[in-house]
Amino acid sequence: MTKHYFCGQNKGPHLTYVLAMVQEEKKRYSEEDLKEFEELISQKLDATRSELNYIKETLSKRNDSGTDNTSGNSKLLEDGADTSERENLSQLAARLQKFIQQLDAAMVRIKNGTYGVCKDTGKLIPKERLRAVPHTQQTIEAKLRQSK
Repeated sequence: MTKHYFCGQNKGPHLTYVLAMVQEEKKRYSEEDLKEFEELISQKLDATRSELNYIKETLSKRNDSGTDNTSGNSKLLEDGADTSERENLSQLAARLQKFIQQLDAAMVRIKNGTYGVCKDTGKLIPKERLRAVPHTQQTIEAKLRQSK
């Protein structure tokens, strides 16, 4: 909703320009805001890639070791625990990879100027939400409607 403010009798082209600027600002974030989000996402990407690399290295080391053919129940329990832990690490790695893809997509939206605009409503996603979930493409309201 656009609010109209009139100062005096002159309601000419200047007012039209101001109204157009207010409407434009509501459709996308400023370059300064986008720069802030770009830095935030870049930091999250670095941290997530580092964590993913650590998990991949851990999985690689676990796959390389363990050629001991010792028999017994304790060895079977260890193998079962190792398998379970490998599965958990693999699932975590898959989630981190998906998160990286989502953050990369957010960086593309920053570059093309569509970052922070809800894909369902076209409204700006509040900055607080973007700071908490920088890869989101929906306002809370749109997300809640989607989950119903």
